[in-house]
Amino acid sequence: PMAVYLSRLLNRPVWNVQGQSLGRCKDLLVKGEDESTPLLRALVMVRPDGSRLVVSGSAISTLAPAIILNTNDPEPYEPLGNELSLRDQVLDRQIVDVEGRRVVRVNDLELTRMGKEGRFYLTGVAVGPSSFLRRLGVEQATEQIAGLLGRQIREHVIPWGDVASVQPDAPIRLRVTRERIGQINPVDIAEIVSDLDHHEGIALLSMLDNETAADTISEVAPELQPSLLAALPPERAANVLEEMDPDDAADLLGALDETAREDYLELMEDQESLDVVKLLAYPEDTAGGIMTTEYATCPTGLRAGEALDYLRASERAREDETLYYIHIVDAHGRLHGIISLRNLVLADPNTLLEAIIASDAITVEPLMPQTEVARVMAKYDLLEVPVVDEDKIMHGIVTVDDAIDAVIPTAWKKRLPRIY
Repeated sequence: PMAVYLSRLLNRPVWNVQGQSLGRCKDLLVKGEDESTPLLRALVMVRPDGSRLVVSGSAISTLAPAIILNTNDPEPYEPLGNELSLRDQVLDRQIVDVEGRRVVRVNDLELTRMGKEGRFYLTGVAVGPSSFLRRLGVEQATEQIAGLLGRQIREHVIPWGDVASVQPDAPIRLRVTRERIGQINPVDIAEIVSDLDHHEGIALLSMLDNETAADTISEVAPELQPSLLAALPPERAANVLEEMDPDDAADLLGALDETAREDYLELMEDQESLDVVKLLAYPEDTAGGIMTTEYATCPTGLRAGEALDYLRASERAREDETLYYIHIVDAHGRLHGIISLRNLVLADPNTLLEAIIASDAITVEPLMPQTEVARVMAKYDLLEVPVVDEDKIMHGIVTVDDAIDAVIPTAWKKRLPRIY
């Protein structure tokens, strides 16, 4: 079916069956619910006397090459309250292209006649140069020039089902579901939020569940994080902080003034709050300042098979996002050695951990400068390094991505592949 574009309908005459002009098209209203192809519910026109008339989409016979109704005297349409105005609420707005993981501006909107009844539906968002030229009224002349040069200006249309609104004050959101936005990698969401203005970035952030919001804020540039957190309701902000890695939450809270920091810590759950307070006690450019308290441990005295069973039931193991190394500690938290998960899985189930762990594992002290931590990890080719005090009591781990912040700018670090 041939597509019809909104830009070619606005301000065009609306004709009845007898060929009489009833007015000019000023807007189109579609069904506002979460649908991939919303039905065109109504056409808004302005009559010659300046009055406004809204007619049902079922009264439309054709939209192109002319807007013609299938009746001479259309009945007024009574809005249901959940319609979406294409001109006022969609055209020229910024939206998120979910599949392309980017922010785009709506240059035009595509409508297509479908179904047995021949009704019109909103099917796509035009964002390419062709739609922009069409809005300027120079599309035909540009196409002729392009034809003489042997080139073609292509229409770039994103299916309506693949976009999401970022309007902070939209009465009805476009194709917005947490599940849909949540399918995008938080790194990509962070780039989208950074490309939006503040209000629209907050609107997008509000669509996310706490875990995705936490991952997204962690990936946003540090200087933007405090304003994003402050824009969330305090209880929600505390929940998001709880979902963040403790080191990321500590970095963010460390950038706030003392009053705001204490308020958020008070709202957080006790254990998460204690973890963050522990990290805040260290200078930010030391091993203690960049370490995380989420790491997997196993007690001494287990066999390899028992250790795997222990990890499956361990809450600490579930919180360890990397789970690359297992740290063997005694009842006092003293580190006895480490073993990679690979070696543990491949070991004979009856082998004692003490026989296969690396008891001379490389460690760093809490106050070691971050640059030195990065040098140690690079020297020994480590993905993470335990942070222990002089009594070998384990306080956390530094992962390679946090260590290299000292030597590689964050923007470049985020381009590196994640290897665990």
